[in-house]
Amino acid sequence: MKFIIITSPDFLPDEARILTELFKVGLDLLHLRKPEAEIYEVESLLQEIPMKYRNRIVIHDFFLLKEKYSLGGIHLNSRHPEAPENYHGLLSRACHSLEEVETTTPRFDYVLMSPVYDSISKQGYRSGYSTEALRQAQEKGIISEKVIALGGISEANLAEIKSLGFGGAALLGDIWNRYHAWEDTEQLLTHFRKLKHCAE
Repeated sequence: MKFIIITSPDFLPDEARILTELFKVGLDLLHLRKPEAEIYEVESLLQEIPMKYRNRIVIHDFFLLKEKYSLGGIHLNSRHPEAPENYHGLLSRACHSLEEVETTTPRFDYVLMSPVYDSISKQGYRSGYSTEALRQAQEKGIISEKVIALGGISEANLAEIKSLGFGGAALLGDIWNRYHAWEDTEQLLTHFRKLKHCAE
């Protein structure tokens, strides 16, 4: 099962170092999402991440940086719904209904389906899927290896995510809420290792 972390929308203290450490302990892909940032701020963060990990970064919005920094791919959204002409690399987008997942997934390397559970990072953003609906979607082949679960992902539900046939899990609130709460980076890395272990 693939593990993706989506960056905090805000820049964090010592962010490049903690992202690098997460790559070292098994992070598969990082979604670099800073919707309010200027391009030079995003570049500054990228420059601090070792080159050997940059091909595991998927960038939101600032598609020009994909080639400049040899990044792994781009993520389409409502602000940037189309890939650049002659684009090569990973291509992803978010889906917010099973119908959207079914029609969209074939055109992408993977999609982020949300919110599978009640969101941790967005208060009041509640899941729109019952376990039964997800199970039926798995049986119909709608949920597959190309569908990544996003929204409320934590240690408590990773086993279910795997059993439902998702290809991976995308983490946001479960990681960055802890980053703010813990001064010791090692605690955060230990938590991430535990999450990976839950999905084995």
